[in-house]
Amino acid sequence: MSRKRLYLGKRGEDIAAEYLLSRGFRLVARNYRQKSGEIDIICRDGDTYVFVEVKTRQNREFGHPTEAVTRRKQLQISRTALIYLSSNELLDAPVRFDVIGVVCDRPVPDITHIAGAFEAP
Repeated sequence: MSRKRLYLGKRGEDIAAEYLLSRGFRLVARNYRQKSGEIDIICRDGDTYVFVEVKTRQNREFGHPTEAVTRRKQLQISRTALIYLSSNELLDAPVRFDVIGVVCDRPVPDITHIAGAFEAP
């Protein structure tokens, strides 16, 4: 991946984290990695653990960034979330999977937050 794309992705994750904090979410972890994959942001919304996938685009030329969360990516996220929950003895905790799309084509980025974007298979 090019440096430009890495920078854009990190910027999008930073914007998403700030957005979540401003709405009362509590950040638990960022870039949680396991062999099964990575979760961009893990946070809490009240008692609910929220696993957030962030997709960032420079513009909408190839569609909205939230459309890039494929079924395969959903499976990867849910598998990794299960590892996180299991290793932290949280298997009974309420969970949710959100997607945040960030488009950086204006001075103030456009943020789309889809709460409960998908269910764990």
